[in-house]
Amino acid sequence: MITTLSKEEEKAILIDGPAGKLEVVLAEPIGKDRGVLGIVCHPHPLFGGTMDNKVVTTLVKTFQHLGVVAIRFNFRGVGKSEGKFDHANGEVDDLLAVMDWLRKGQAYQEVWLAGFSFGAYIAAKAATLFPVKKLITIAPPVQHFPMHELLPITCPWILVQGEQDDVVPAEEVYAWVKTRDPQPEVLRFPHAGHFFHGQLTELRRRLEEVLGA
Repeated sequence: MITTLSKEEEKAILIDGPAGKLEVVLAEPIGKDRGVLGIVCHPHPLFGGTMDNKVVTTLVKTFQHLGVVAIRFNFRGVGKSEGKFDHANGEVDDLLAVMDWLRKGQAYQEVWLAGFSFGAYIAAKAATLFPVKKLITIAPPVQHFPMHELLPITCPWILVQGEQDDVVPAEEVYAWVKTRDPQPEVLRFPHAGHFFHGQLTELRRRLEEVLGA
């Protein structure tokens, strides 16, 4: 394991993953530590998605301000993570490897999962395989990945959707939500596109409001 410091409150680590090393960054909570680990999954690796995506880092800041240890990582083949893109199958394995590593090394009571776009599918899939306490999916790619085949998601679940999204059409996401049992709590952003340009502060505010309740 190789550890370096990137920012004052962050720690960058390389851990063993199923396809080689995985690049992971841990960000310490601000204020009281709630005993929660929050893991954030980034958008599609083949379309420039990395753990430094602005929606991802907004989720990290949200978690930190809620007293949650925030973890983001690069899927295989991105940044310093080894391996190559595996059409969401291997990426689910990457997330499970990060979760397993955290369970062994961190004495925390809860795990929250979050993901944006491609990462939303990965997080949702993992939430059907592992007992997480909360799930946050932003712009889930219902038309690109087999989200209709997911088993029921039984943990508290927040779904965020921009209604000006030209990558993941809002009407398709809302139609998919109606097929889910149980259904998520939906946060609609009437003026947000796929990447939430100009809406990131509002995204963080609303997530902190519902997650901090």
